[in-house]
Amino acid sequence: MQEDLEIRRKRLRYHSWHRGTKELDLVLGQFAERHLPAMSEAEMALYEAILDENEHDIYAWLAGRETVPPEHDHHIMRMILDFKLVP
Repeated sequence: MQEDLEIRRKRLRYHSWHRGTKELDLVLGQFAERHLPAMSEAEMALYEAILDENEHDIYAWLAGRETVPPEHDHHIMRMILDFKLVP
């Protein structure tokens, strides 16, 4: 079971770094590097649901141009919104 979690973490890390736009790659990639190792299965499911959304929608949420929809208004999204990039 632990191996399955590691495979899932690797897949989520990959998808975080390969979103289609450099801006999201940097934000979500660095977020995943920092936070994925400590995420529970339930938290990974919440994060994965965010990653499954269109990159333009995610970017609009992060930029504050659109309100985060109720299904993604949870602590993982707040962690992403509060995340600061490492220079």
